[in-house]
Amino acid sequence: MKQLILLLIFGLTLLGSTVDSDHALTLDEAIEILKQDNLEIKAAHYELQSTQAKTDQASAMNWGSLDLVLNAANSDDAGNVFGFKLTSRKASFGDLGFGDFSMTNPDILNVQPEDLNNPESTNFFQTKLEYTLPLYVGGKISSYTNISQDMEKLQRLETDKTVNTKIYETRKAFYDMALLNEAIKNLSTIDENIKTLEETTDFMIQEGYAKRIDLLEVQAKRSNIERKLNEMYANQTLLYNYLSFLLNRAVTHIVTPDSAVQQTEMSTEEILTNNVDIKKAKTGLQIRQEMVDISHSGYLPTIGLKANVQSSATDLDEYKMIDNGSYTAGVQLKWNLFSGGSDMNKVEEAKVNQLKMQTQVELAKKGIALKVDKIRTQIESLDYEIESLSKELELSTEIYKNYEERYKEQLASMNDLIIKQSVQIEKVLALLEAKNRRNERVFALETLANGATK
Repeated sequence: MKQLILLLIFGLTLLGSTVDSDHALTLDEAIEILKQDNLEIKAAHYELQSTQAKTDQASAMNWGSLDLVLNAANSDDAGNVFGFKLTSRKASFGDLGFGDFSMTNPDILNVQPEDLNNPESTNFFQTKLEYTLPLYVGGKISSYTNISQDMEKLQRLETDKTVNTKIYETRKAFYDMALLNEAIKNLSTIDENIKTLEETTDFMIQEGYAKRIDLLEVQAKRSNIERKLNEMYANQTLLYNYLSFLLNRAVTHIVTPDSAVQQTEMSTEEILTNNVDIKKAKTGLQIRQEMVDISHSGYLPTIGLKANVQSSATDLDEYKMIDNGSYTAGVQLKWNLFSGGSDMNKVEEAKVNQLKMQTQVELAKKGIALKVDKIRTQIESLDYEIESLSKELELSTEIYKNYEERYKEQLASMNDLIIKQSVQIEKVLALLEAKNRRNERVFALETLANGATK
């Protein structure tokens, strides 16, 4: 299923850009293409740009807001009609019901003016320009801006981690290809030896020095080797498909590096300094500290400025910006004096979260340091295993050659020869697996250092 998915992915990559099929990509060239064209890296950069825009939004709060408001309304509500006329500077004594005023009426104070209580419907048109500015909000704006900047830093670290992961995968694919080439070369040599042995056995059968069963054993062993070679060629194809997916273009030739990747010489402290997860944890701690500052703002007042200019009219023909204009400006102070203790609880919650994050930072450091020590121990063990397997492969090769000569001289059976060759093949595959595990561990160590080497 995994191979099928990779093949499907490769088919999609063919829709993207391509490179010269005759050009063999070096590892450095592949990494440069990766940084430019890898789709996951592009998505991470877009996410970073989105976070940067959010930071700008938080900073923009310092400048307040300027709004243009246009109103067009019609109403016969007594309060609205009188307010419309008053705002438009068109109110008259008649609007107050003076038409029903009479000095001869002894009960004048109980008269309900018809013009005031039941006015005709009136249009209202208004243009208002309103500006609000927070002068002091207990440090909330600066704290939220700092948090946005820290969130941007977190996303930048996440982007770096994505780039580092993709570089790790690309490098591993190159080194895996180198190991495959080495194993194919060794197995091909064994296959050639088997082919020669097959010809020798066939000749010995004709001369009466060997049996048909010997030839069948040789042919079965050669078939087994060729099956393993076909598996390795298929893995090569999958690696090219995977590289094509990573680079978002077809890759058919690469220049393989030395199969023995060098271990980083960085100290544990240097690795911890470069580690992305620890940097993210420290940034998270900074955010928690800012949240503590924000929680304290609940005890402080807020001061804001509000100003507007407007022009209103009850008739569009009489709409004059200057004649009907007015302004309002003022400052407001608002201070919550009692909230049932919620402000105190918010401060305590923020402090606890800060302590929790501080503990997580320390835990991350110790956890990464433990991983570094474990990986280095594994690399040392694998170095010893590779050295031992290399010697065992050399010995098994010499033993096979010796038994091959003994077989030709009829001093050893075909079964003995096949057994010795099986040991040789086993050592080739074991050496390939050990080198592959060592490369993976070295790359894992580099990944913990965010791709930094020394």
